[in-house]
Order: sequence, then structure tokens, then C-alpha cells
Amino acid sequence: EVQLVESGGGLVQAGGSLRLSCAASGFTFDDYTIGWFRQAPGKEREGVSCISSSDGSTYYADSVKGRFTISRDFAENTFFLQMNEIKPEDTAIYYCAAATTSHYYTRVTAYDYWGQGTQVTVSS
Repeated sequence: EVQLVESGGGLVQAGGSLRLSCAASGFTFDDYTIGWFRQAPGKEREGVSCISSSDGSTYYADSVKGRFTISRDFAENTFFLQMNEIKPEDTAIYYCAAATTSHYYTRVTAYDYWGQGTQVTVSS
């Protein structure tokens, strides 16, 4: 059974750091496009950071570029979002996701598998 399980969310002070993890099971994501998305109240779910399976290219939203880093641990079938210099506007539910295609890989509709979401709340 395909599962994506997130961990690492919580309350963090502005300027601090947090590391989100997504453990995949039921498939090996080496050949899958992976991504982190977030959704704040009243807003659409948006891509935060993704890695394309086709060429390994990495996407970062302008709002997080230079602060967040996406990475993969192939041996553990796990991927991460390292969040540094966190800002109050980063407050959202964060979701990990995986896709069998890299087409439109920064878009929610491209993804086949989703985690349950983990809340990140930033205090100022």
C-alpha cells in the first residue's frame, strides 16, 4: 500500500529552523517526482519545493528560495524540507507528495500520492 507519512511540524519562532520529513512506503521514489506543498487558510495549495524525476531539476517558490532546501535519502526512501530563517508568513499546513510524471511538476494536479499534512506555525 502506498503511503507518505510526514513528521517534523510544530511551533517555531520567527528566524528559527525546522526540518520536515516524509517517509514513503509501498513504492520506491527514486524515479518519482517529489514535492512539498503548503496551504494557508483561505488560500490555494501551492508548491514550495519540488524535484523533477526527468532531469533532477529543482524548483523553489520565490518566497522560500534561499531559505528552504529540499533533499532525498534514497536508502531510507525519505525526503526532507529543511526550513531556515522561518518567517510568520510560512505558517501553513505542509504536505509532501509524489508523482509518476514530471509534467507540470510544480502543480498540485500533477501529483498522485499525498501525505496527511503537518502543521507549521510560526510565532513572531
